[in-house]
Amino acid sequence: MIDTDYLLDRLLHLVKTPSPVGMTDRAVALVDTWLRDLGYSPKYTRRGVLYVEVGDGPPRRALAAHLDTLGAMVTELKPNGRLALRNTGTWAARFAEGARVTIFSDNAEHRGTILPLKASGHRFNTEVDTQPADWDNLEIRVDATLPDRAALVAAGFNVGDMVAVDAQSEVVDGFIVSRHLDDKAGCATLLAVLKSIAEGHTKVAVPFQAMFTIAEEIGIGGTHGFGPEVEELLAIDNAVTAPNQTSRDDAVTIAMRDRQGPFDARLTRQMLTVCEQNGIRYERDTFRHYRSDSAAAVEAGWDIRVGLVCFSLDSSHGWERTHMASLLALAALLKGYVGTDIVHQDAMAGASRKGEAE
Repeated sequence: MIDTDYLLDRLLHLVKTPSPVGMTDRAVALVDTWLRDLGYSPKYTRRGVLYVEVGDGPPRRALAAHLDTLGAMVTELKPNGRLALRNTGTWAARFAEGARVTIFSDNAEHRGTILPLKASGHRFNTEVDTQPADWDNLEIRVDATLPDRAALVAAGFNVGDMVAVDAQSEVVDGFIVSRHLDDKAGCATLLAVLKSIAEGHTKVAVPFQAMFTIAEEIGIGGTHGFGPEVEELLAIDNAVTAPNQTSRDDAVTIAMRDRQGPFDARLTRQMLTVCEQNGIRYERDTFRHYRSDSAAAVEAGWDIRVGLVCFSLDSSHGWERTHMASLLALAALLKGYVGTDIVHQDAMAGASRKGEAE
């Protein structure tokens, strides 16, 4: 049993809570409170990754979703009283144009809008259409009377101030349209599964860590924090719904490989089996320009098997959209997975030999 209302409520609260990579404390504190409400005992790594241990005994599995999102940072206080900025995390400047934002200075929060340098057609005519869509051609117009750089300094602005982009979320016929669904939709789904476990609706076969990482968007989310007995990591993130991809809005996606290479065959096969045995809609897909917490863990040298399961996401790192059907399929897969035992190498070898004999 998955509490659909809980999942959606947690998702909408999360996307509205600023957590650009490098400034995730608010979202972490929110999830910490929710976990305690469910009866869990949150723990932290030195870098600030939040996790709970579920089941009896040392965790042998880890499930990871990331709380950090895309954002930006102030790189210059400009003579015209506006702010130059640069992206944190990989996202296109074209999706930043027109975004409403909050700028976090040392002692205050300020509202503003990201605009192209030539923003007025009445002034620049067709040049508004021909200027390049890149970060060098953007600036933040702060909603305050700030005519020059001296005014910005007096108001407390500094190079290095963090910038969070408004989610502008909306729910339409089961679709959730919002920025920051990557990966707060994954976090909300994991929370809903943890609620099902806490309430006794889902049984845990193997102790595991549920991890909420905080730096996946810059490639270091899953680099640390695993218990010494952890044998496998299942990352939870977004699928790519786009031309020449198989992922779709009404299914969970089991990733077969990302740009780093194939995922562990045993773990991937286990995900496929869970879906087939439980009637869960799924697709297999491969991602050419994508990495996740699983890739970070492997690159960091962890001796663990890794896999990746995903919810649908259209226009990832842009104006994102997913569907509740995909989130619920993902939740069903996670519920089924935590109820299974570890698949060992000798079992897979036996299955392979059996297939060859047939």
